Amino acid sequence: MERLLLLLALFCIGHAAFHDLSAKVFTFPLDSGTANVKFTASVEQPITALTVCMRFHSTHTRAQTLFSLAVPSQDNAFLLYKPSVGVYRIHVKGTALNIKGLPDETGEWNSVCWTWDSTDGLTTLWVNGKRSARKVLERSTTLTGAPSIILGQDQDTYGGGFDPTQSFSGDITDVHLWNRVISPCEIRFFMEGNAFTPGNILSWNNLQYTINGSVHVEKSDFDKLSCY
Repeated sequence: MERLLLLLALFCIGHAAFHDLSAKVFTFPLDSGTANVKFTASVEQPITALTVCMRFHSTHTRAQTLFSLAVPSQDNAFLLYKPSVGVYRIHVKGTALNIKGLPDETGEWNSVCWTWDSTDGLTTLWVNGKRSARKVLERSTTLTGAPSIILGQDQDTYGGGFDPTQSFSGDITDVHLWNRVISPCEIRFFMEGNAFTPGNILSWNNLQYTINGSVHVEKSDFDKLSCY
């Protein structure tokens, strides 16, 4: 009986529960090479299109990682990174593209959506209602293998290899991930805080995750619902 209870306990530890994080944020208060949030997601294979939307608030001006998705064969499979203020760097399967000229408000909330479709390689970044020029990145390619999806760190190896100089410090909320390119109207609904269809891979209202290191779940000051 004791052995059975131990096995059940280990099973529960290894399987994170689902949580509704409406009006909540993940707070990363330290510059750390360990603090991260790892999402558990069921993804159909192979991945041929993605959209990620999220909001972040940070006072840092150094390089920071916003969203990291790795697959076994490629650590920077789908990576959203900020090398400096005013510059966003997107990676698909290791190929990088710098995007300038979009809002990047230090000490304020920034709403970000990034779309990519392997069919034609078209990729677009939106920040605070403004979008980049459409670019081509990794056309006719796919992402295969179970994805490792992490907030707060850049995966230099599959599920690890963190560098504190690339870590995120601040607040992140409203993370959604779709296995398709969502429409400009859906993006605007998200950015304006209106109703939209949640992500079908990751939904902030129904998340399965584990926290590692110094990360806290706090009330959001972006969502008016947090005041009730």
